[in-house]
Amino acid sequence: MSFLKTTALAFIAAVAFAVTPATAGKKDIVDTAAGAGQFNTLVTAVKAAGLVDTLKGDGPFTVFAPSDEAFAKLPKGTVEDLLKPENKSKLIAILTYHVVPGKVMSTDISGKKLSPKTVQGQTVAVDATKGVNINNAKVVTADVVASNGVIHVIDTVIMPKL
Repeated sequence: MSFLKTTALAFIAAVAFAVTPATAGKKDIVDTAAGAGQFNTLVTAVKAAGLVDTLKGDGPFTVFAPSDEAFAKLPKGTVEDLLKPENKSKLIAILTYHVVPGKVMSTDISGKKLSPKTVQGQTVAVDATKGVNINNAKVVTADVVASNGVIHVIDTVIMPKL
């Protein structure tokens, strides 16, 4: 599976984070996120980046999915600028920075500090010693299970070094 497809799949998984227990794990990351109602900006970005098919793939992926409120914290005009066709590569880099290969549940990392490599290629700082933080973002909802991975909802968009 290509890097781009893997990244997209992971990112969609993050969008799928909000699911009910009755449907948890039955839908892929993209469908889970699209149905959640709190990832409209993320879903739009994943579509603009051409990552939908990737995130509907086999995985598994761990997606740190920023909510709509997280995207709203970005400086005015940032999201609109990233959605422009000429900024597609930058958008892909940002979205894939939110995805880690494999399915990592919160219980797998409890009490630990880690630096996993993202699909984008850079590492993120994970601190699960007091709650769970990914770089400067806090995980507000953990362990939303999808058929091809897991989503952890975060309160801030994390940015790679571009």
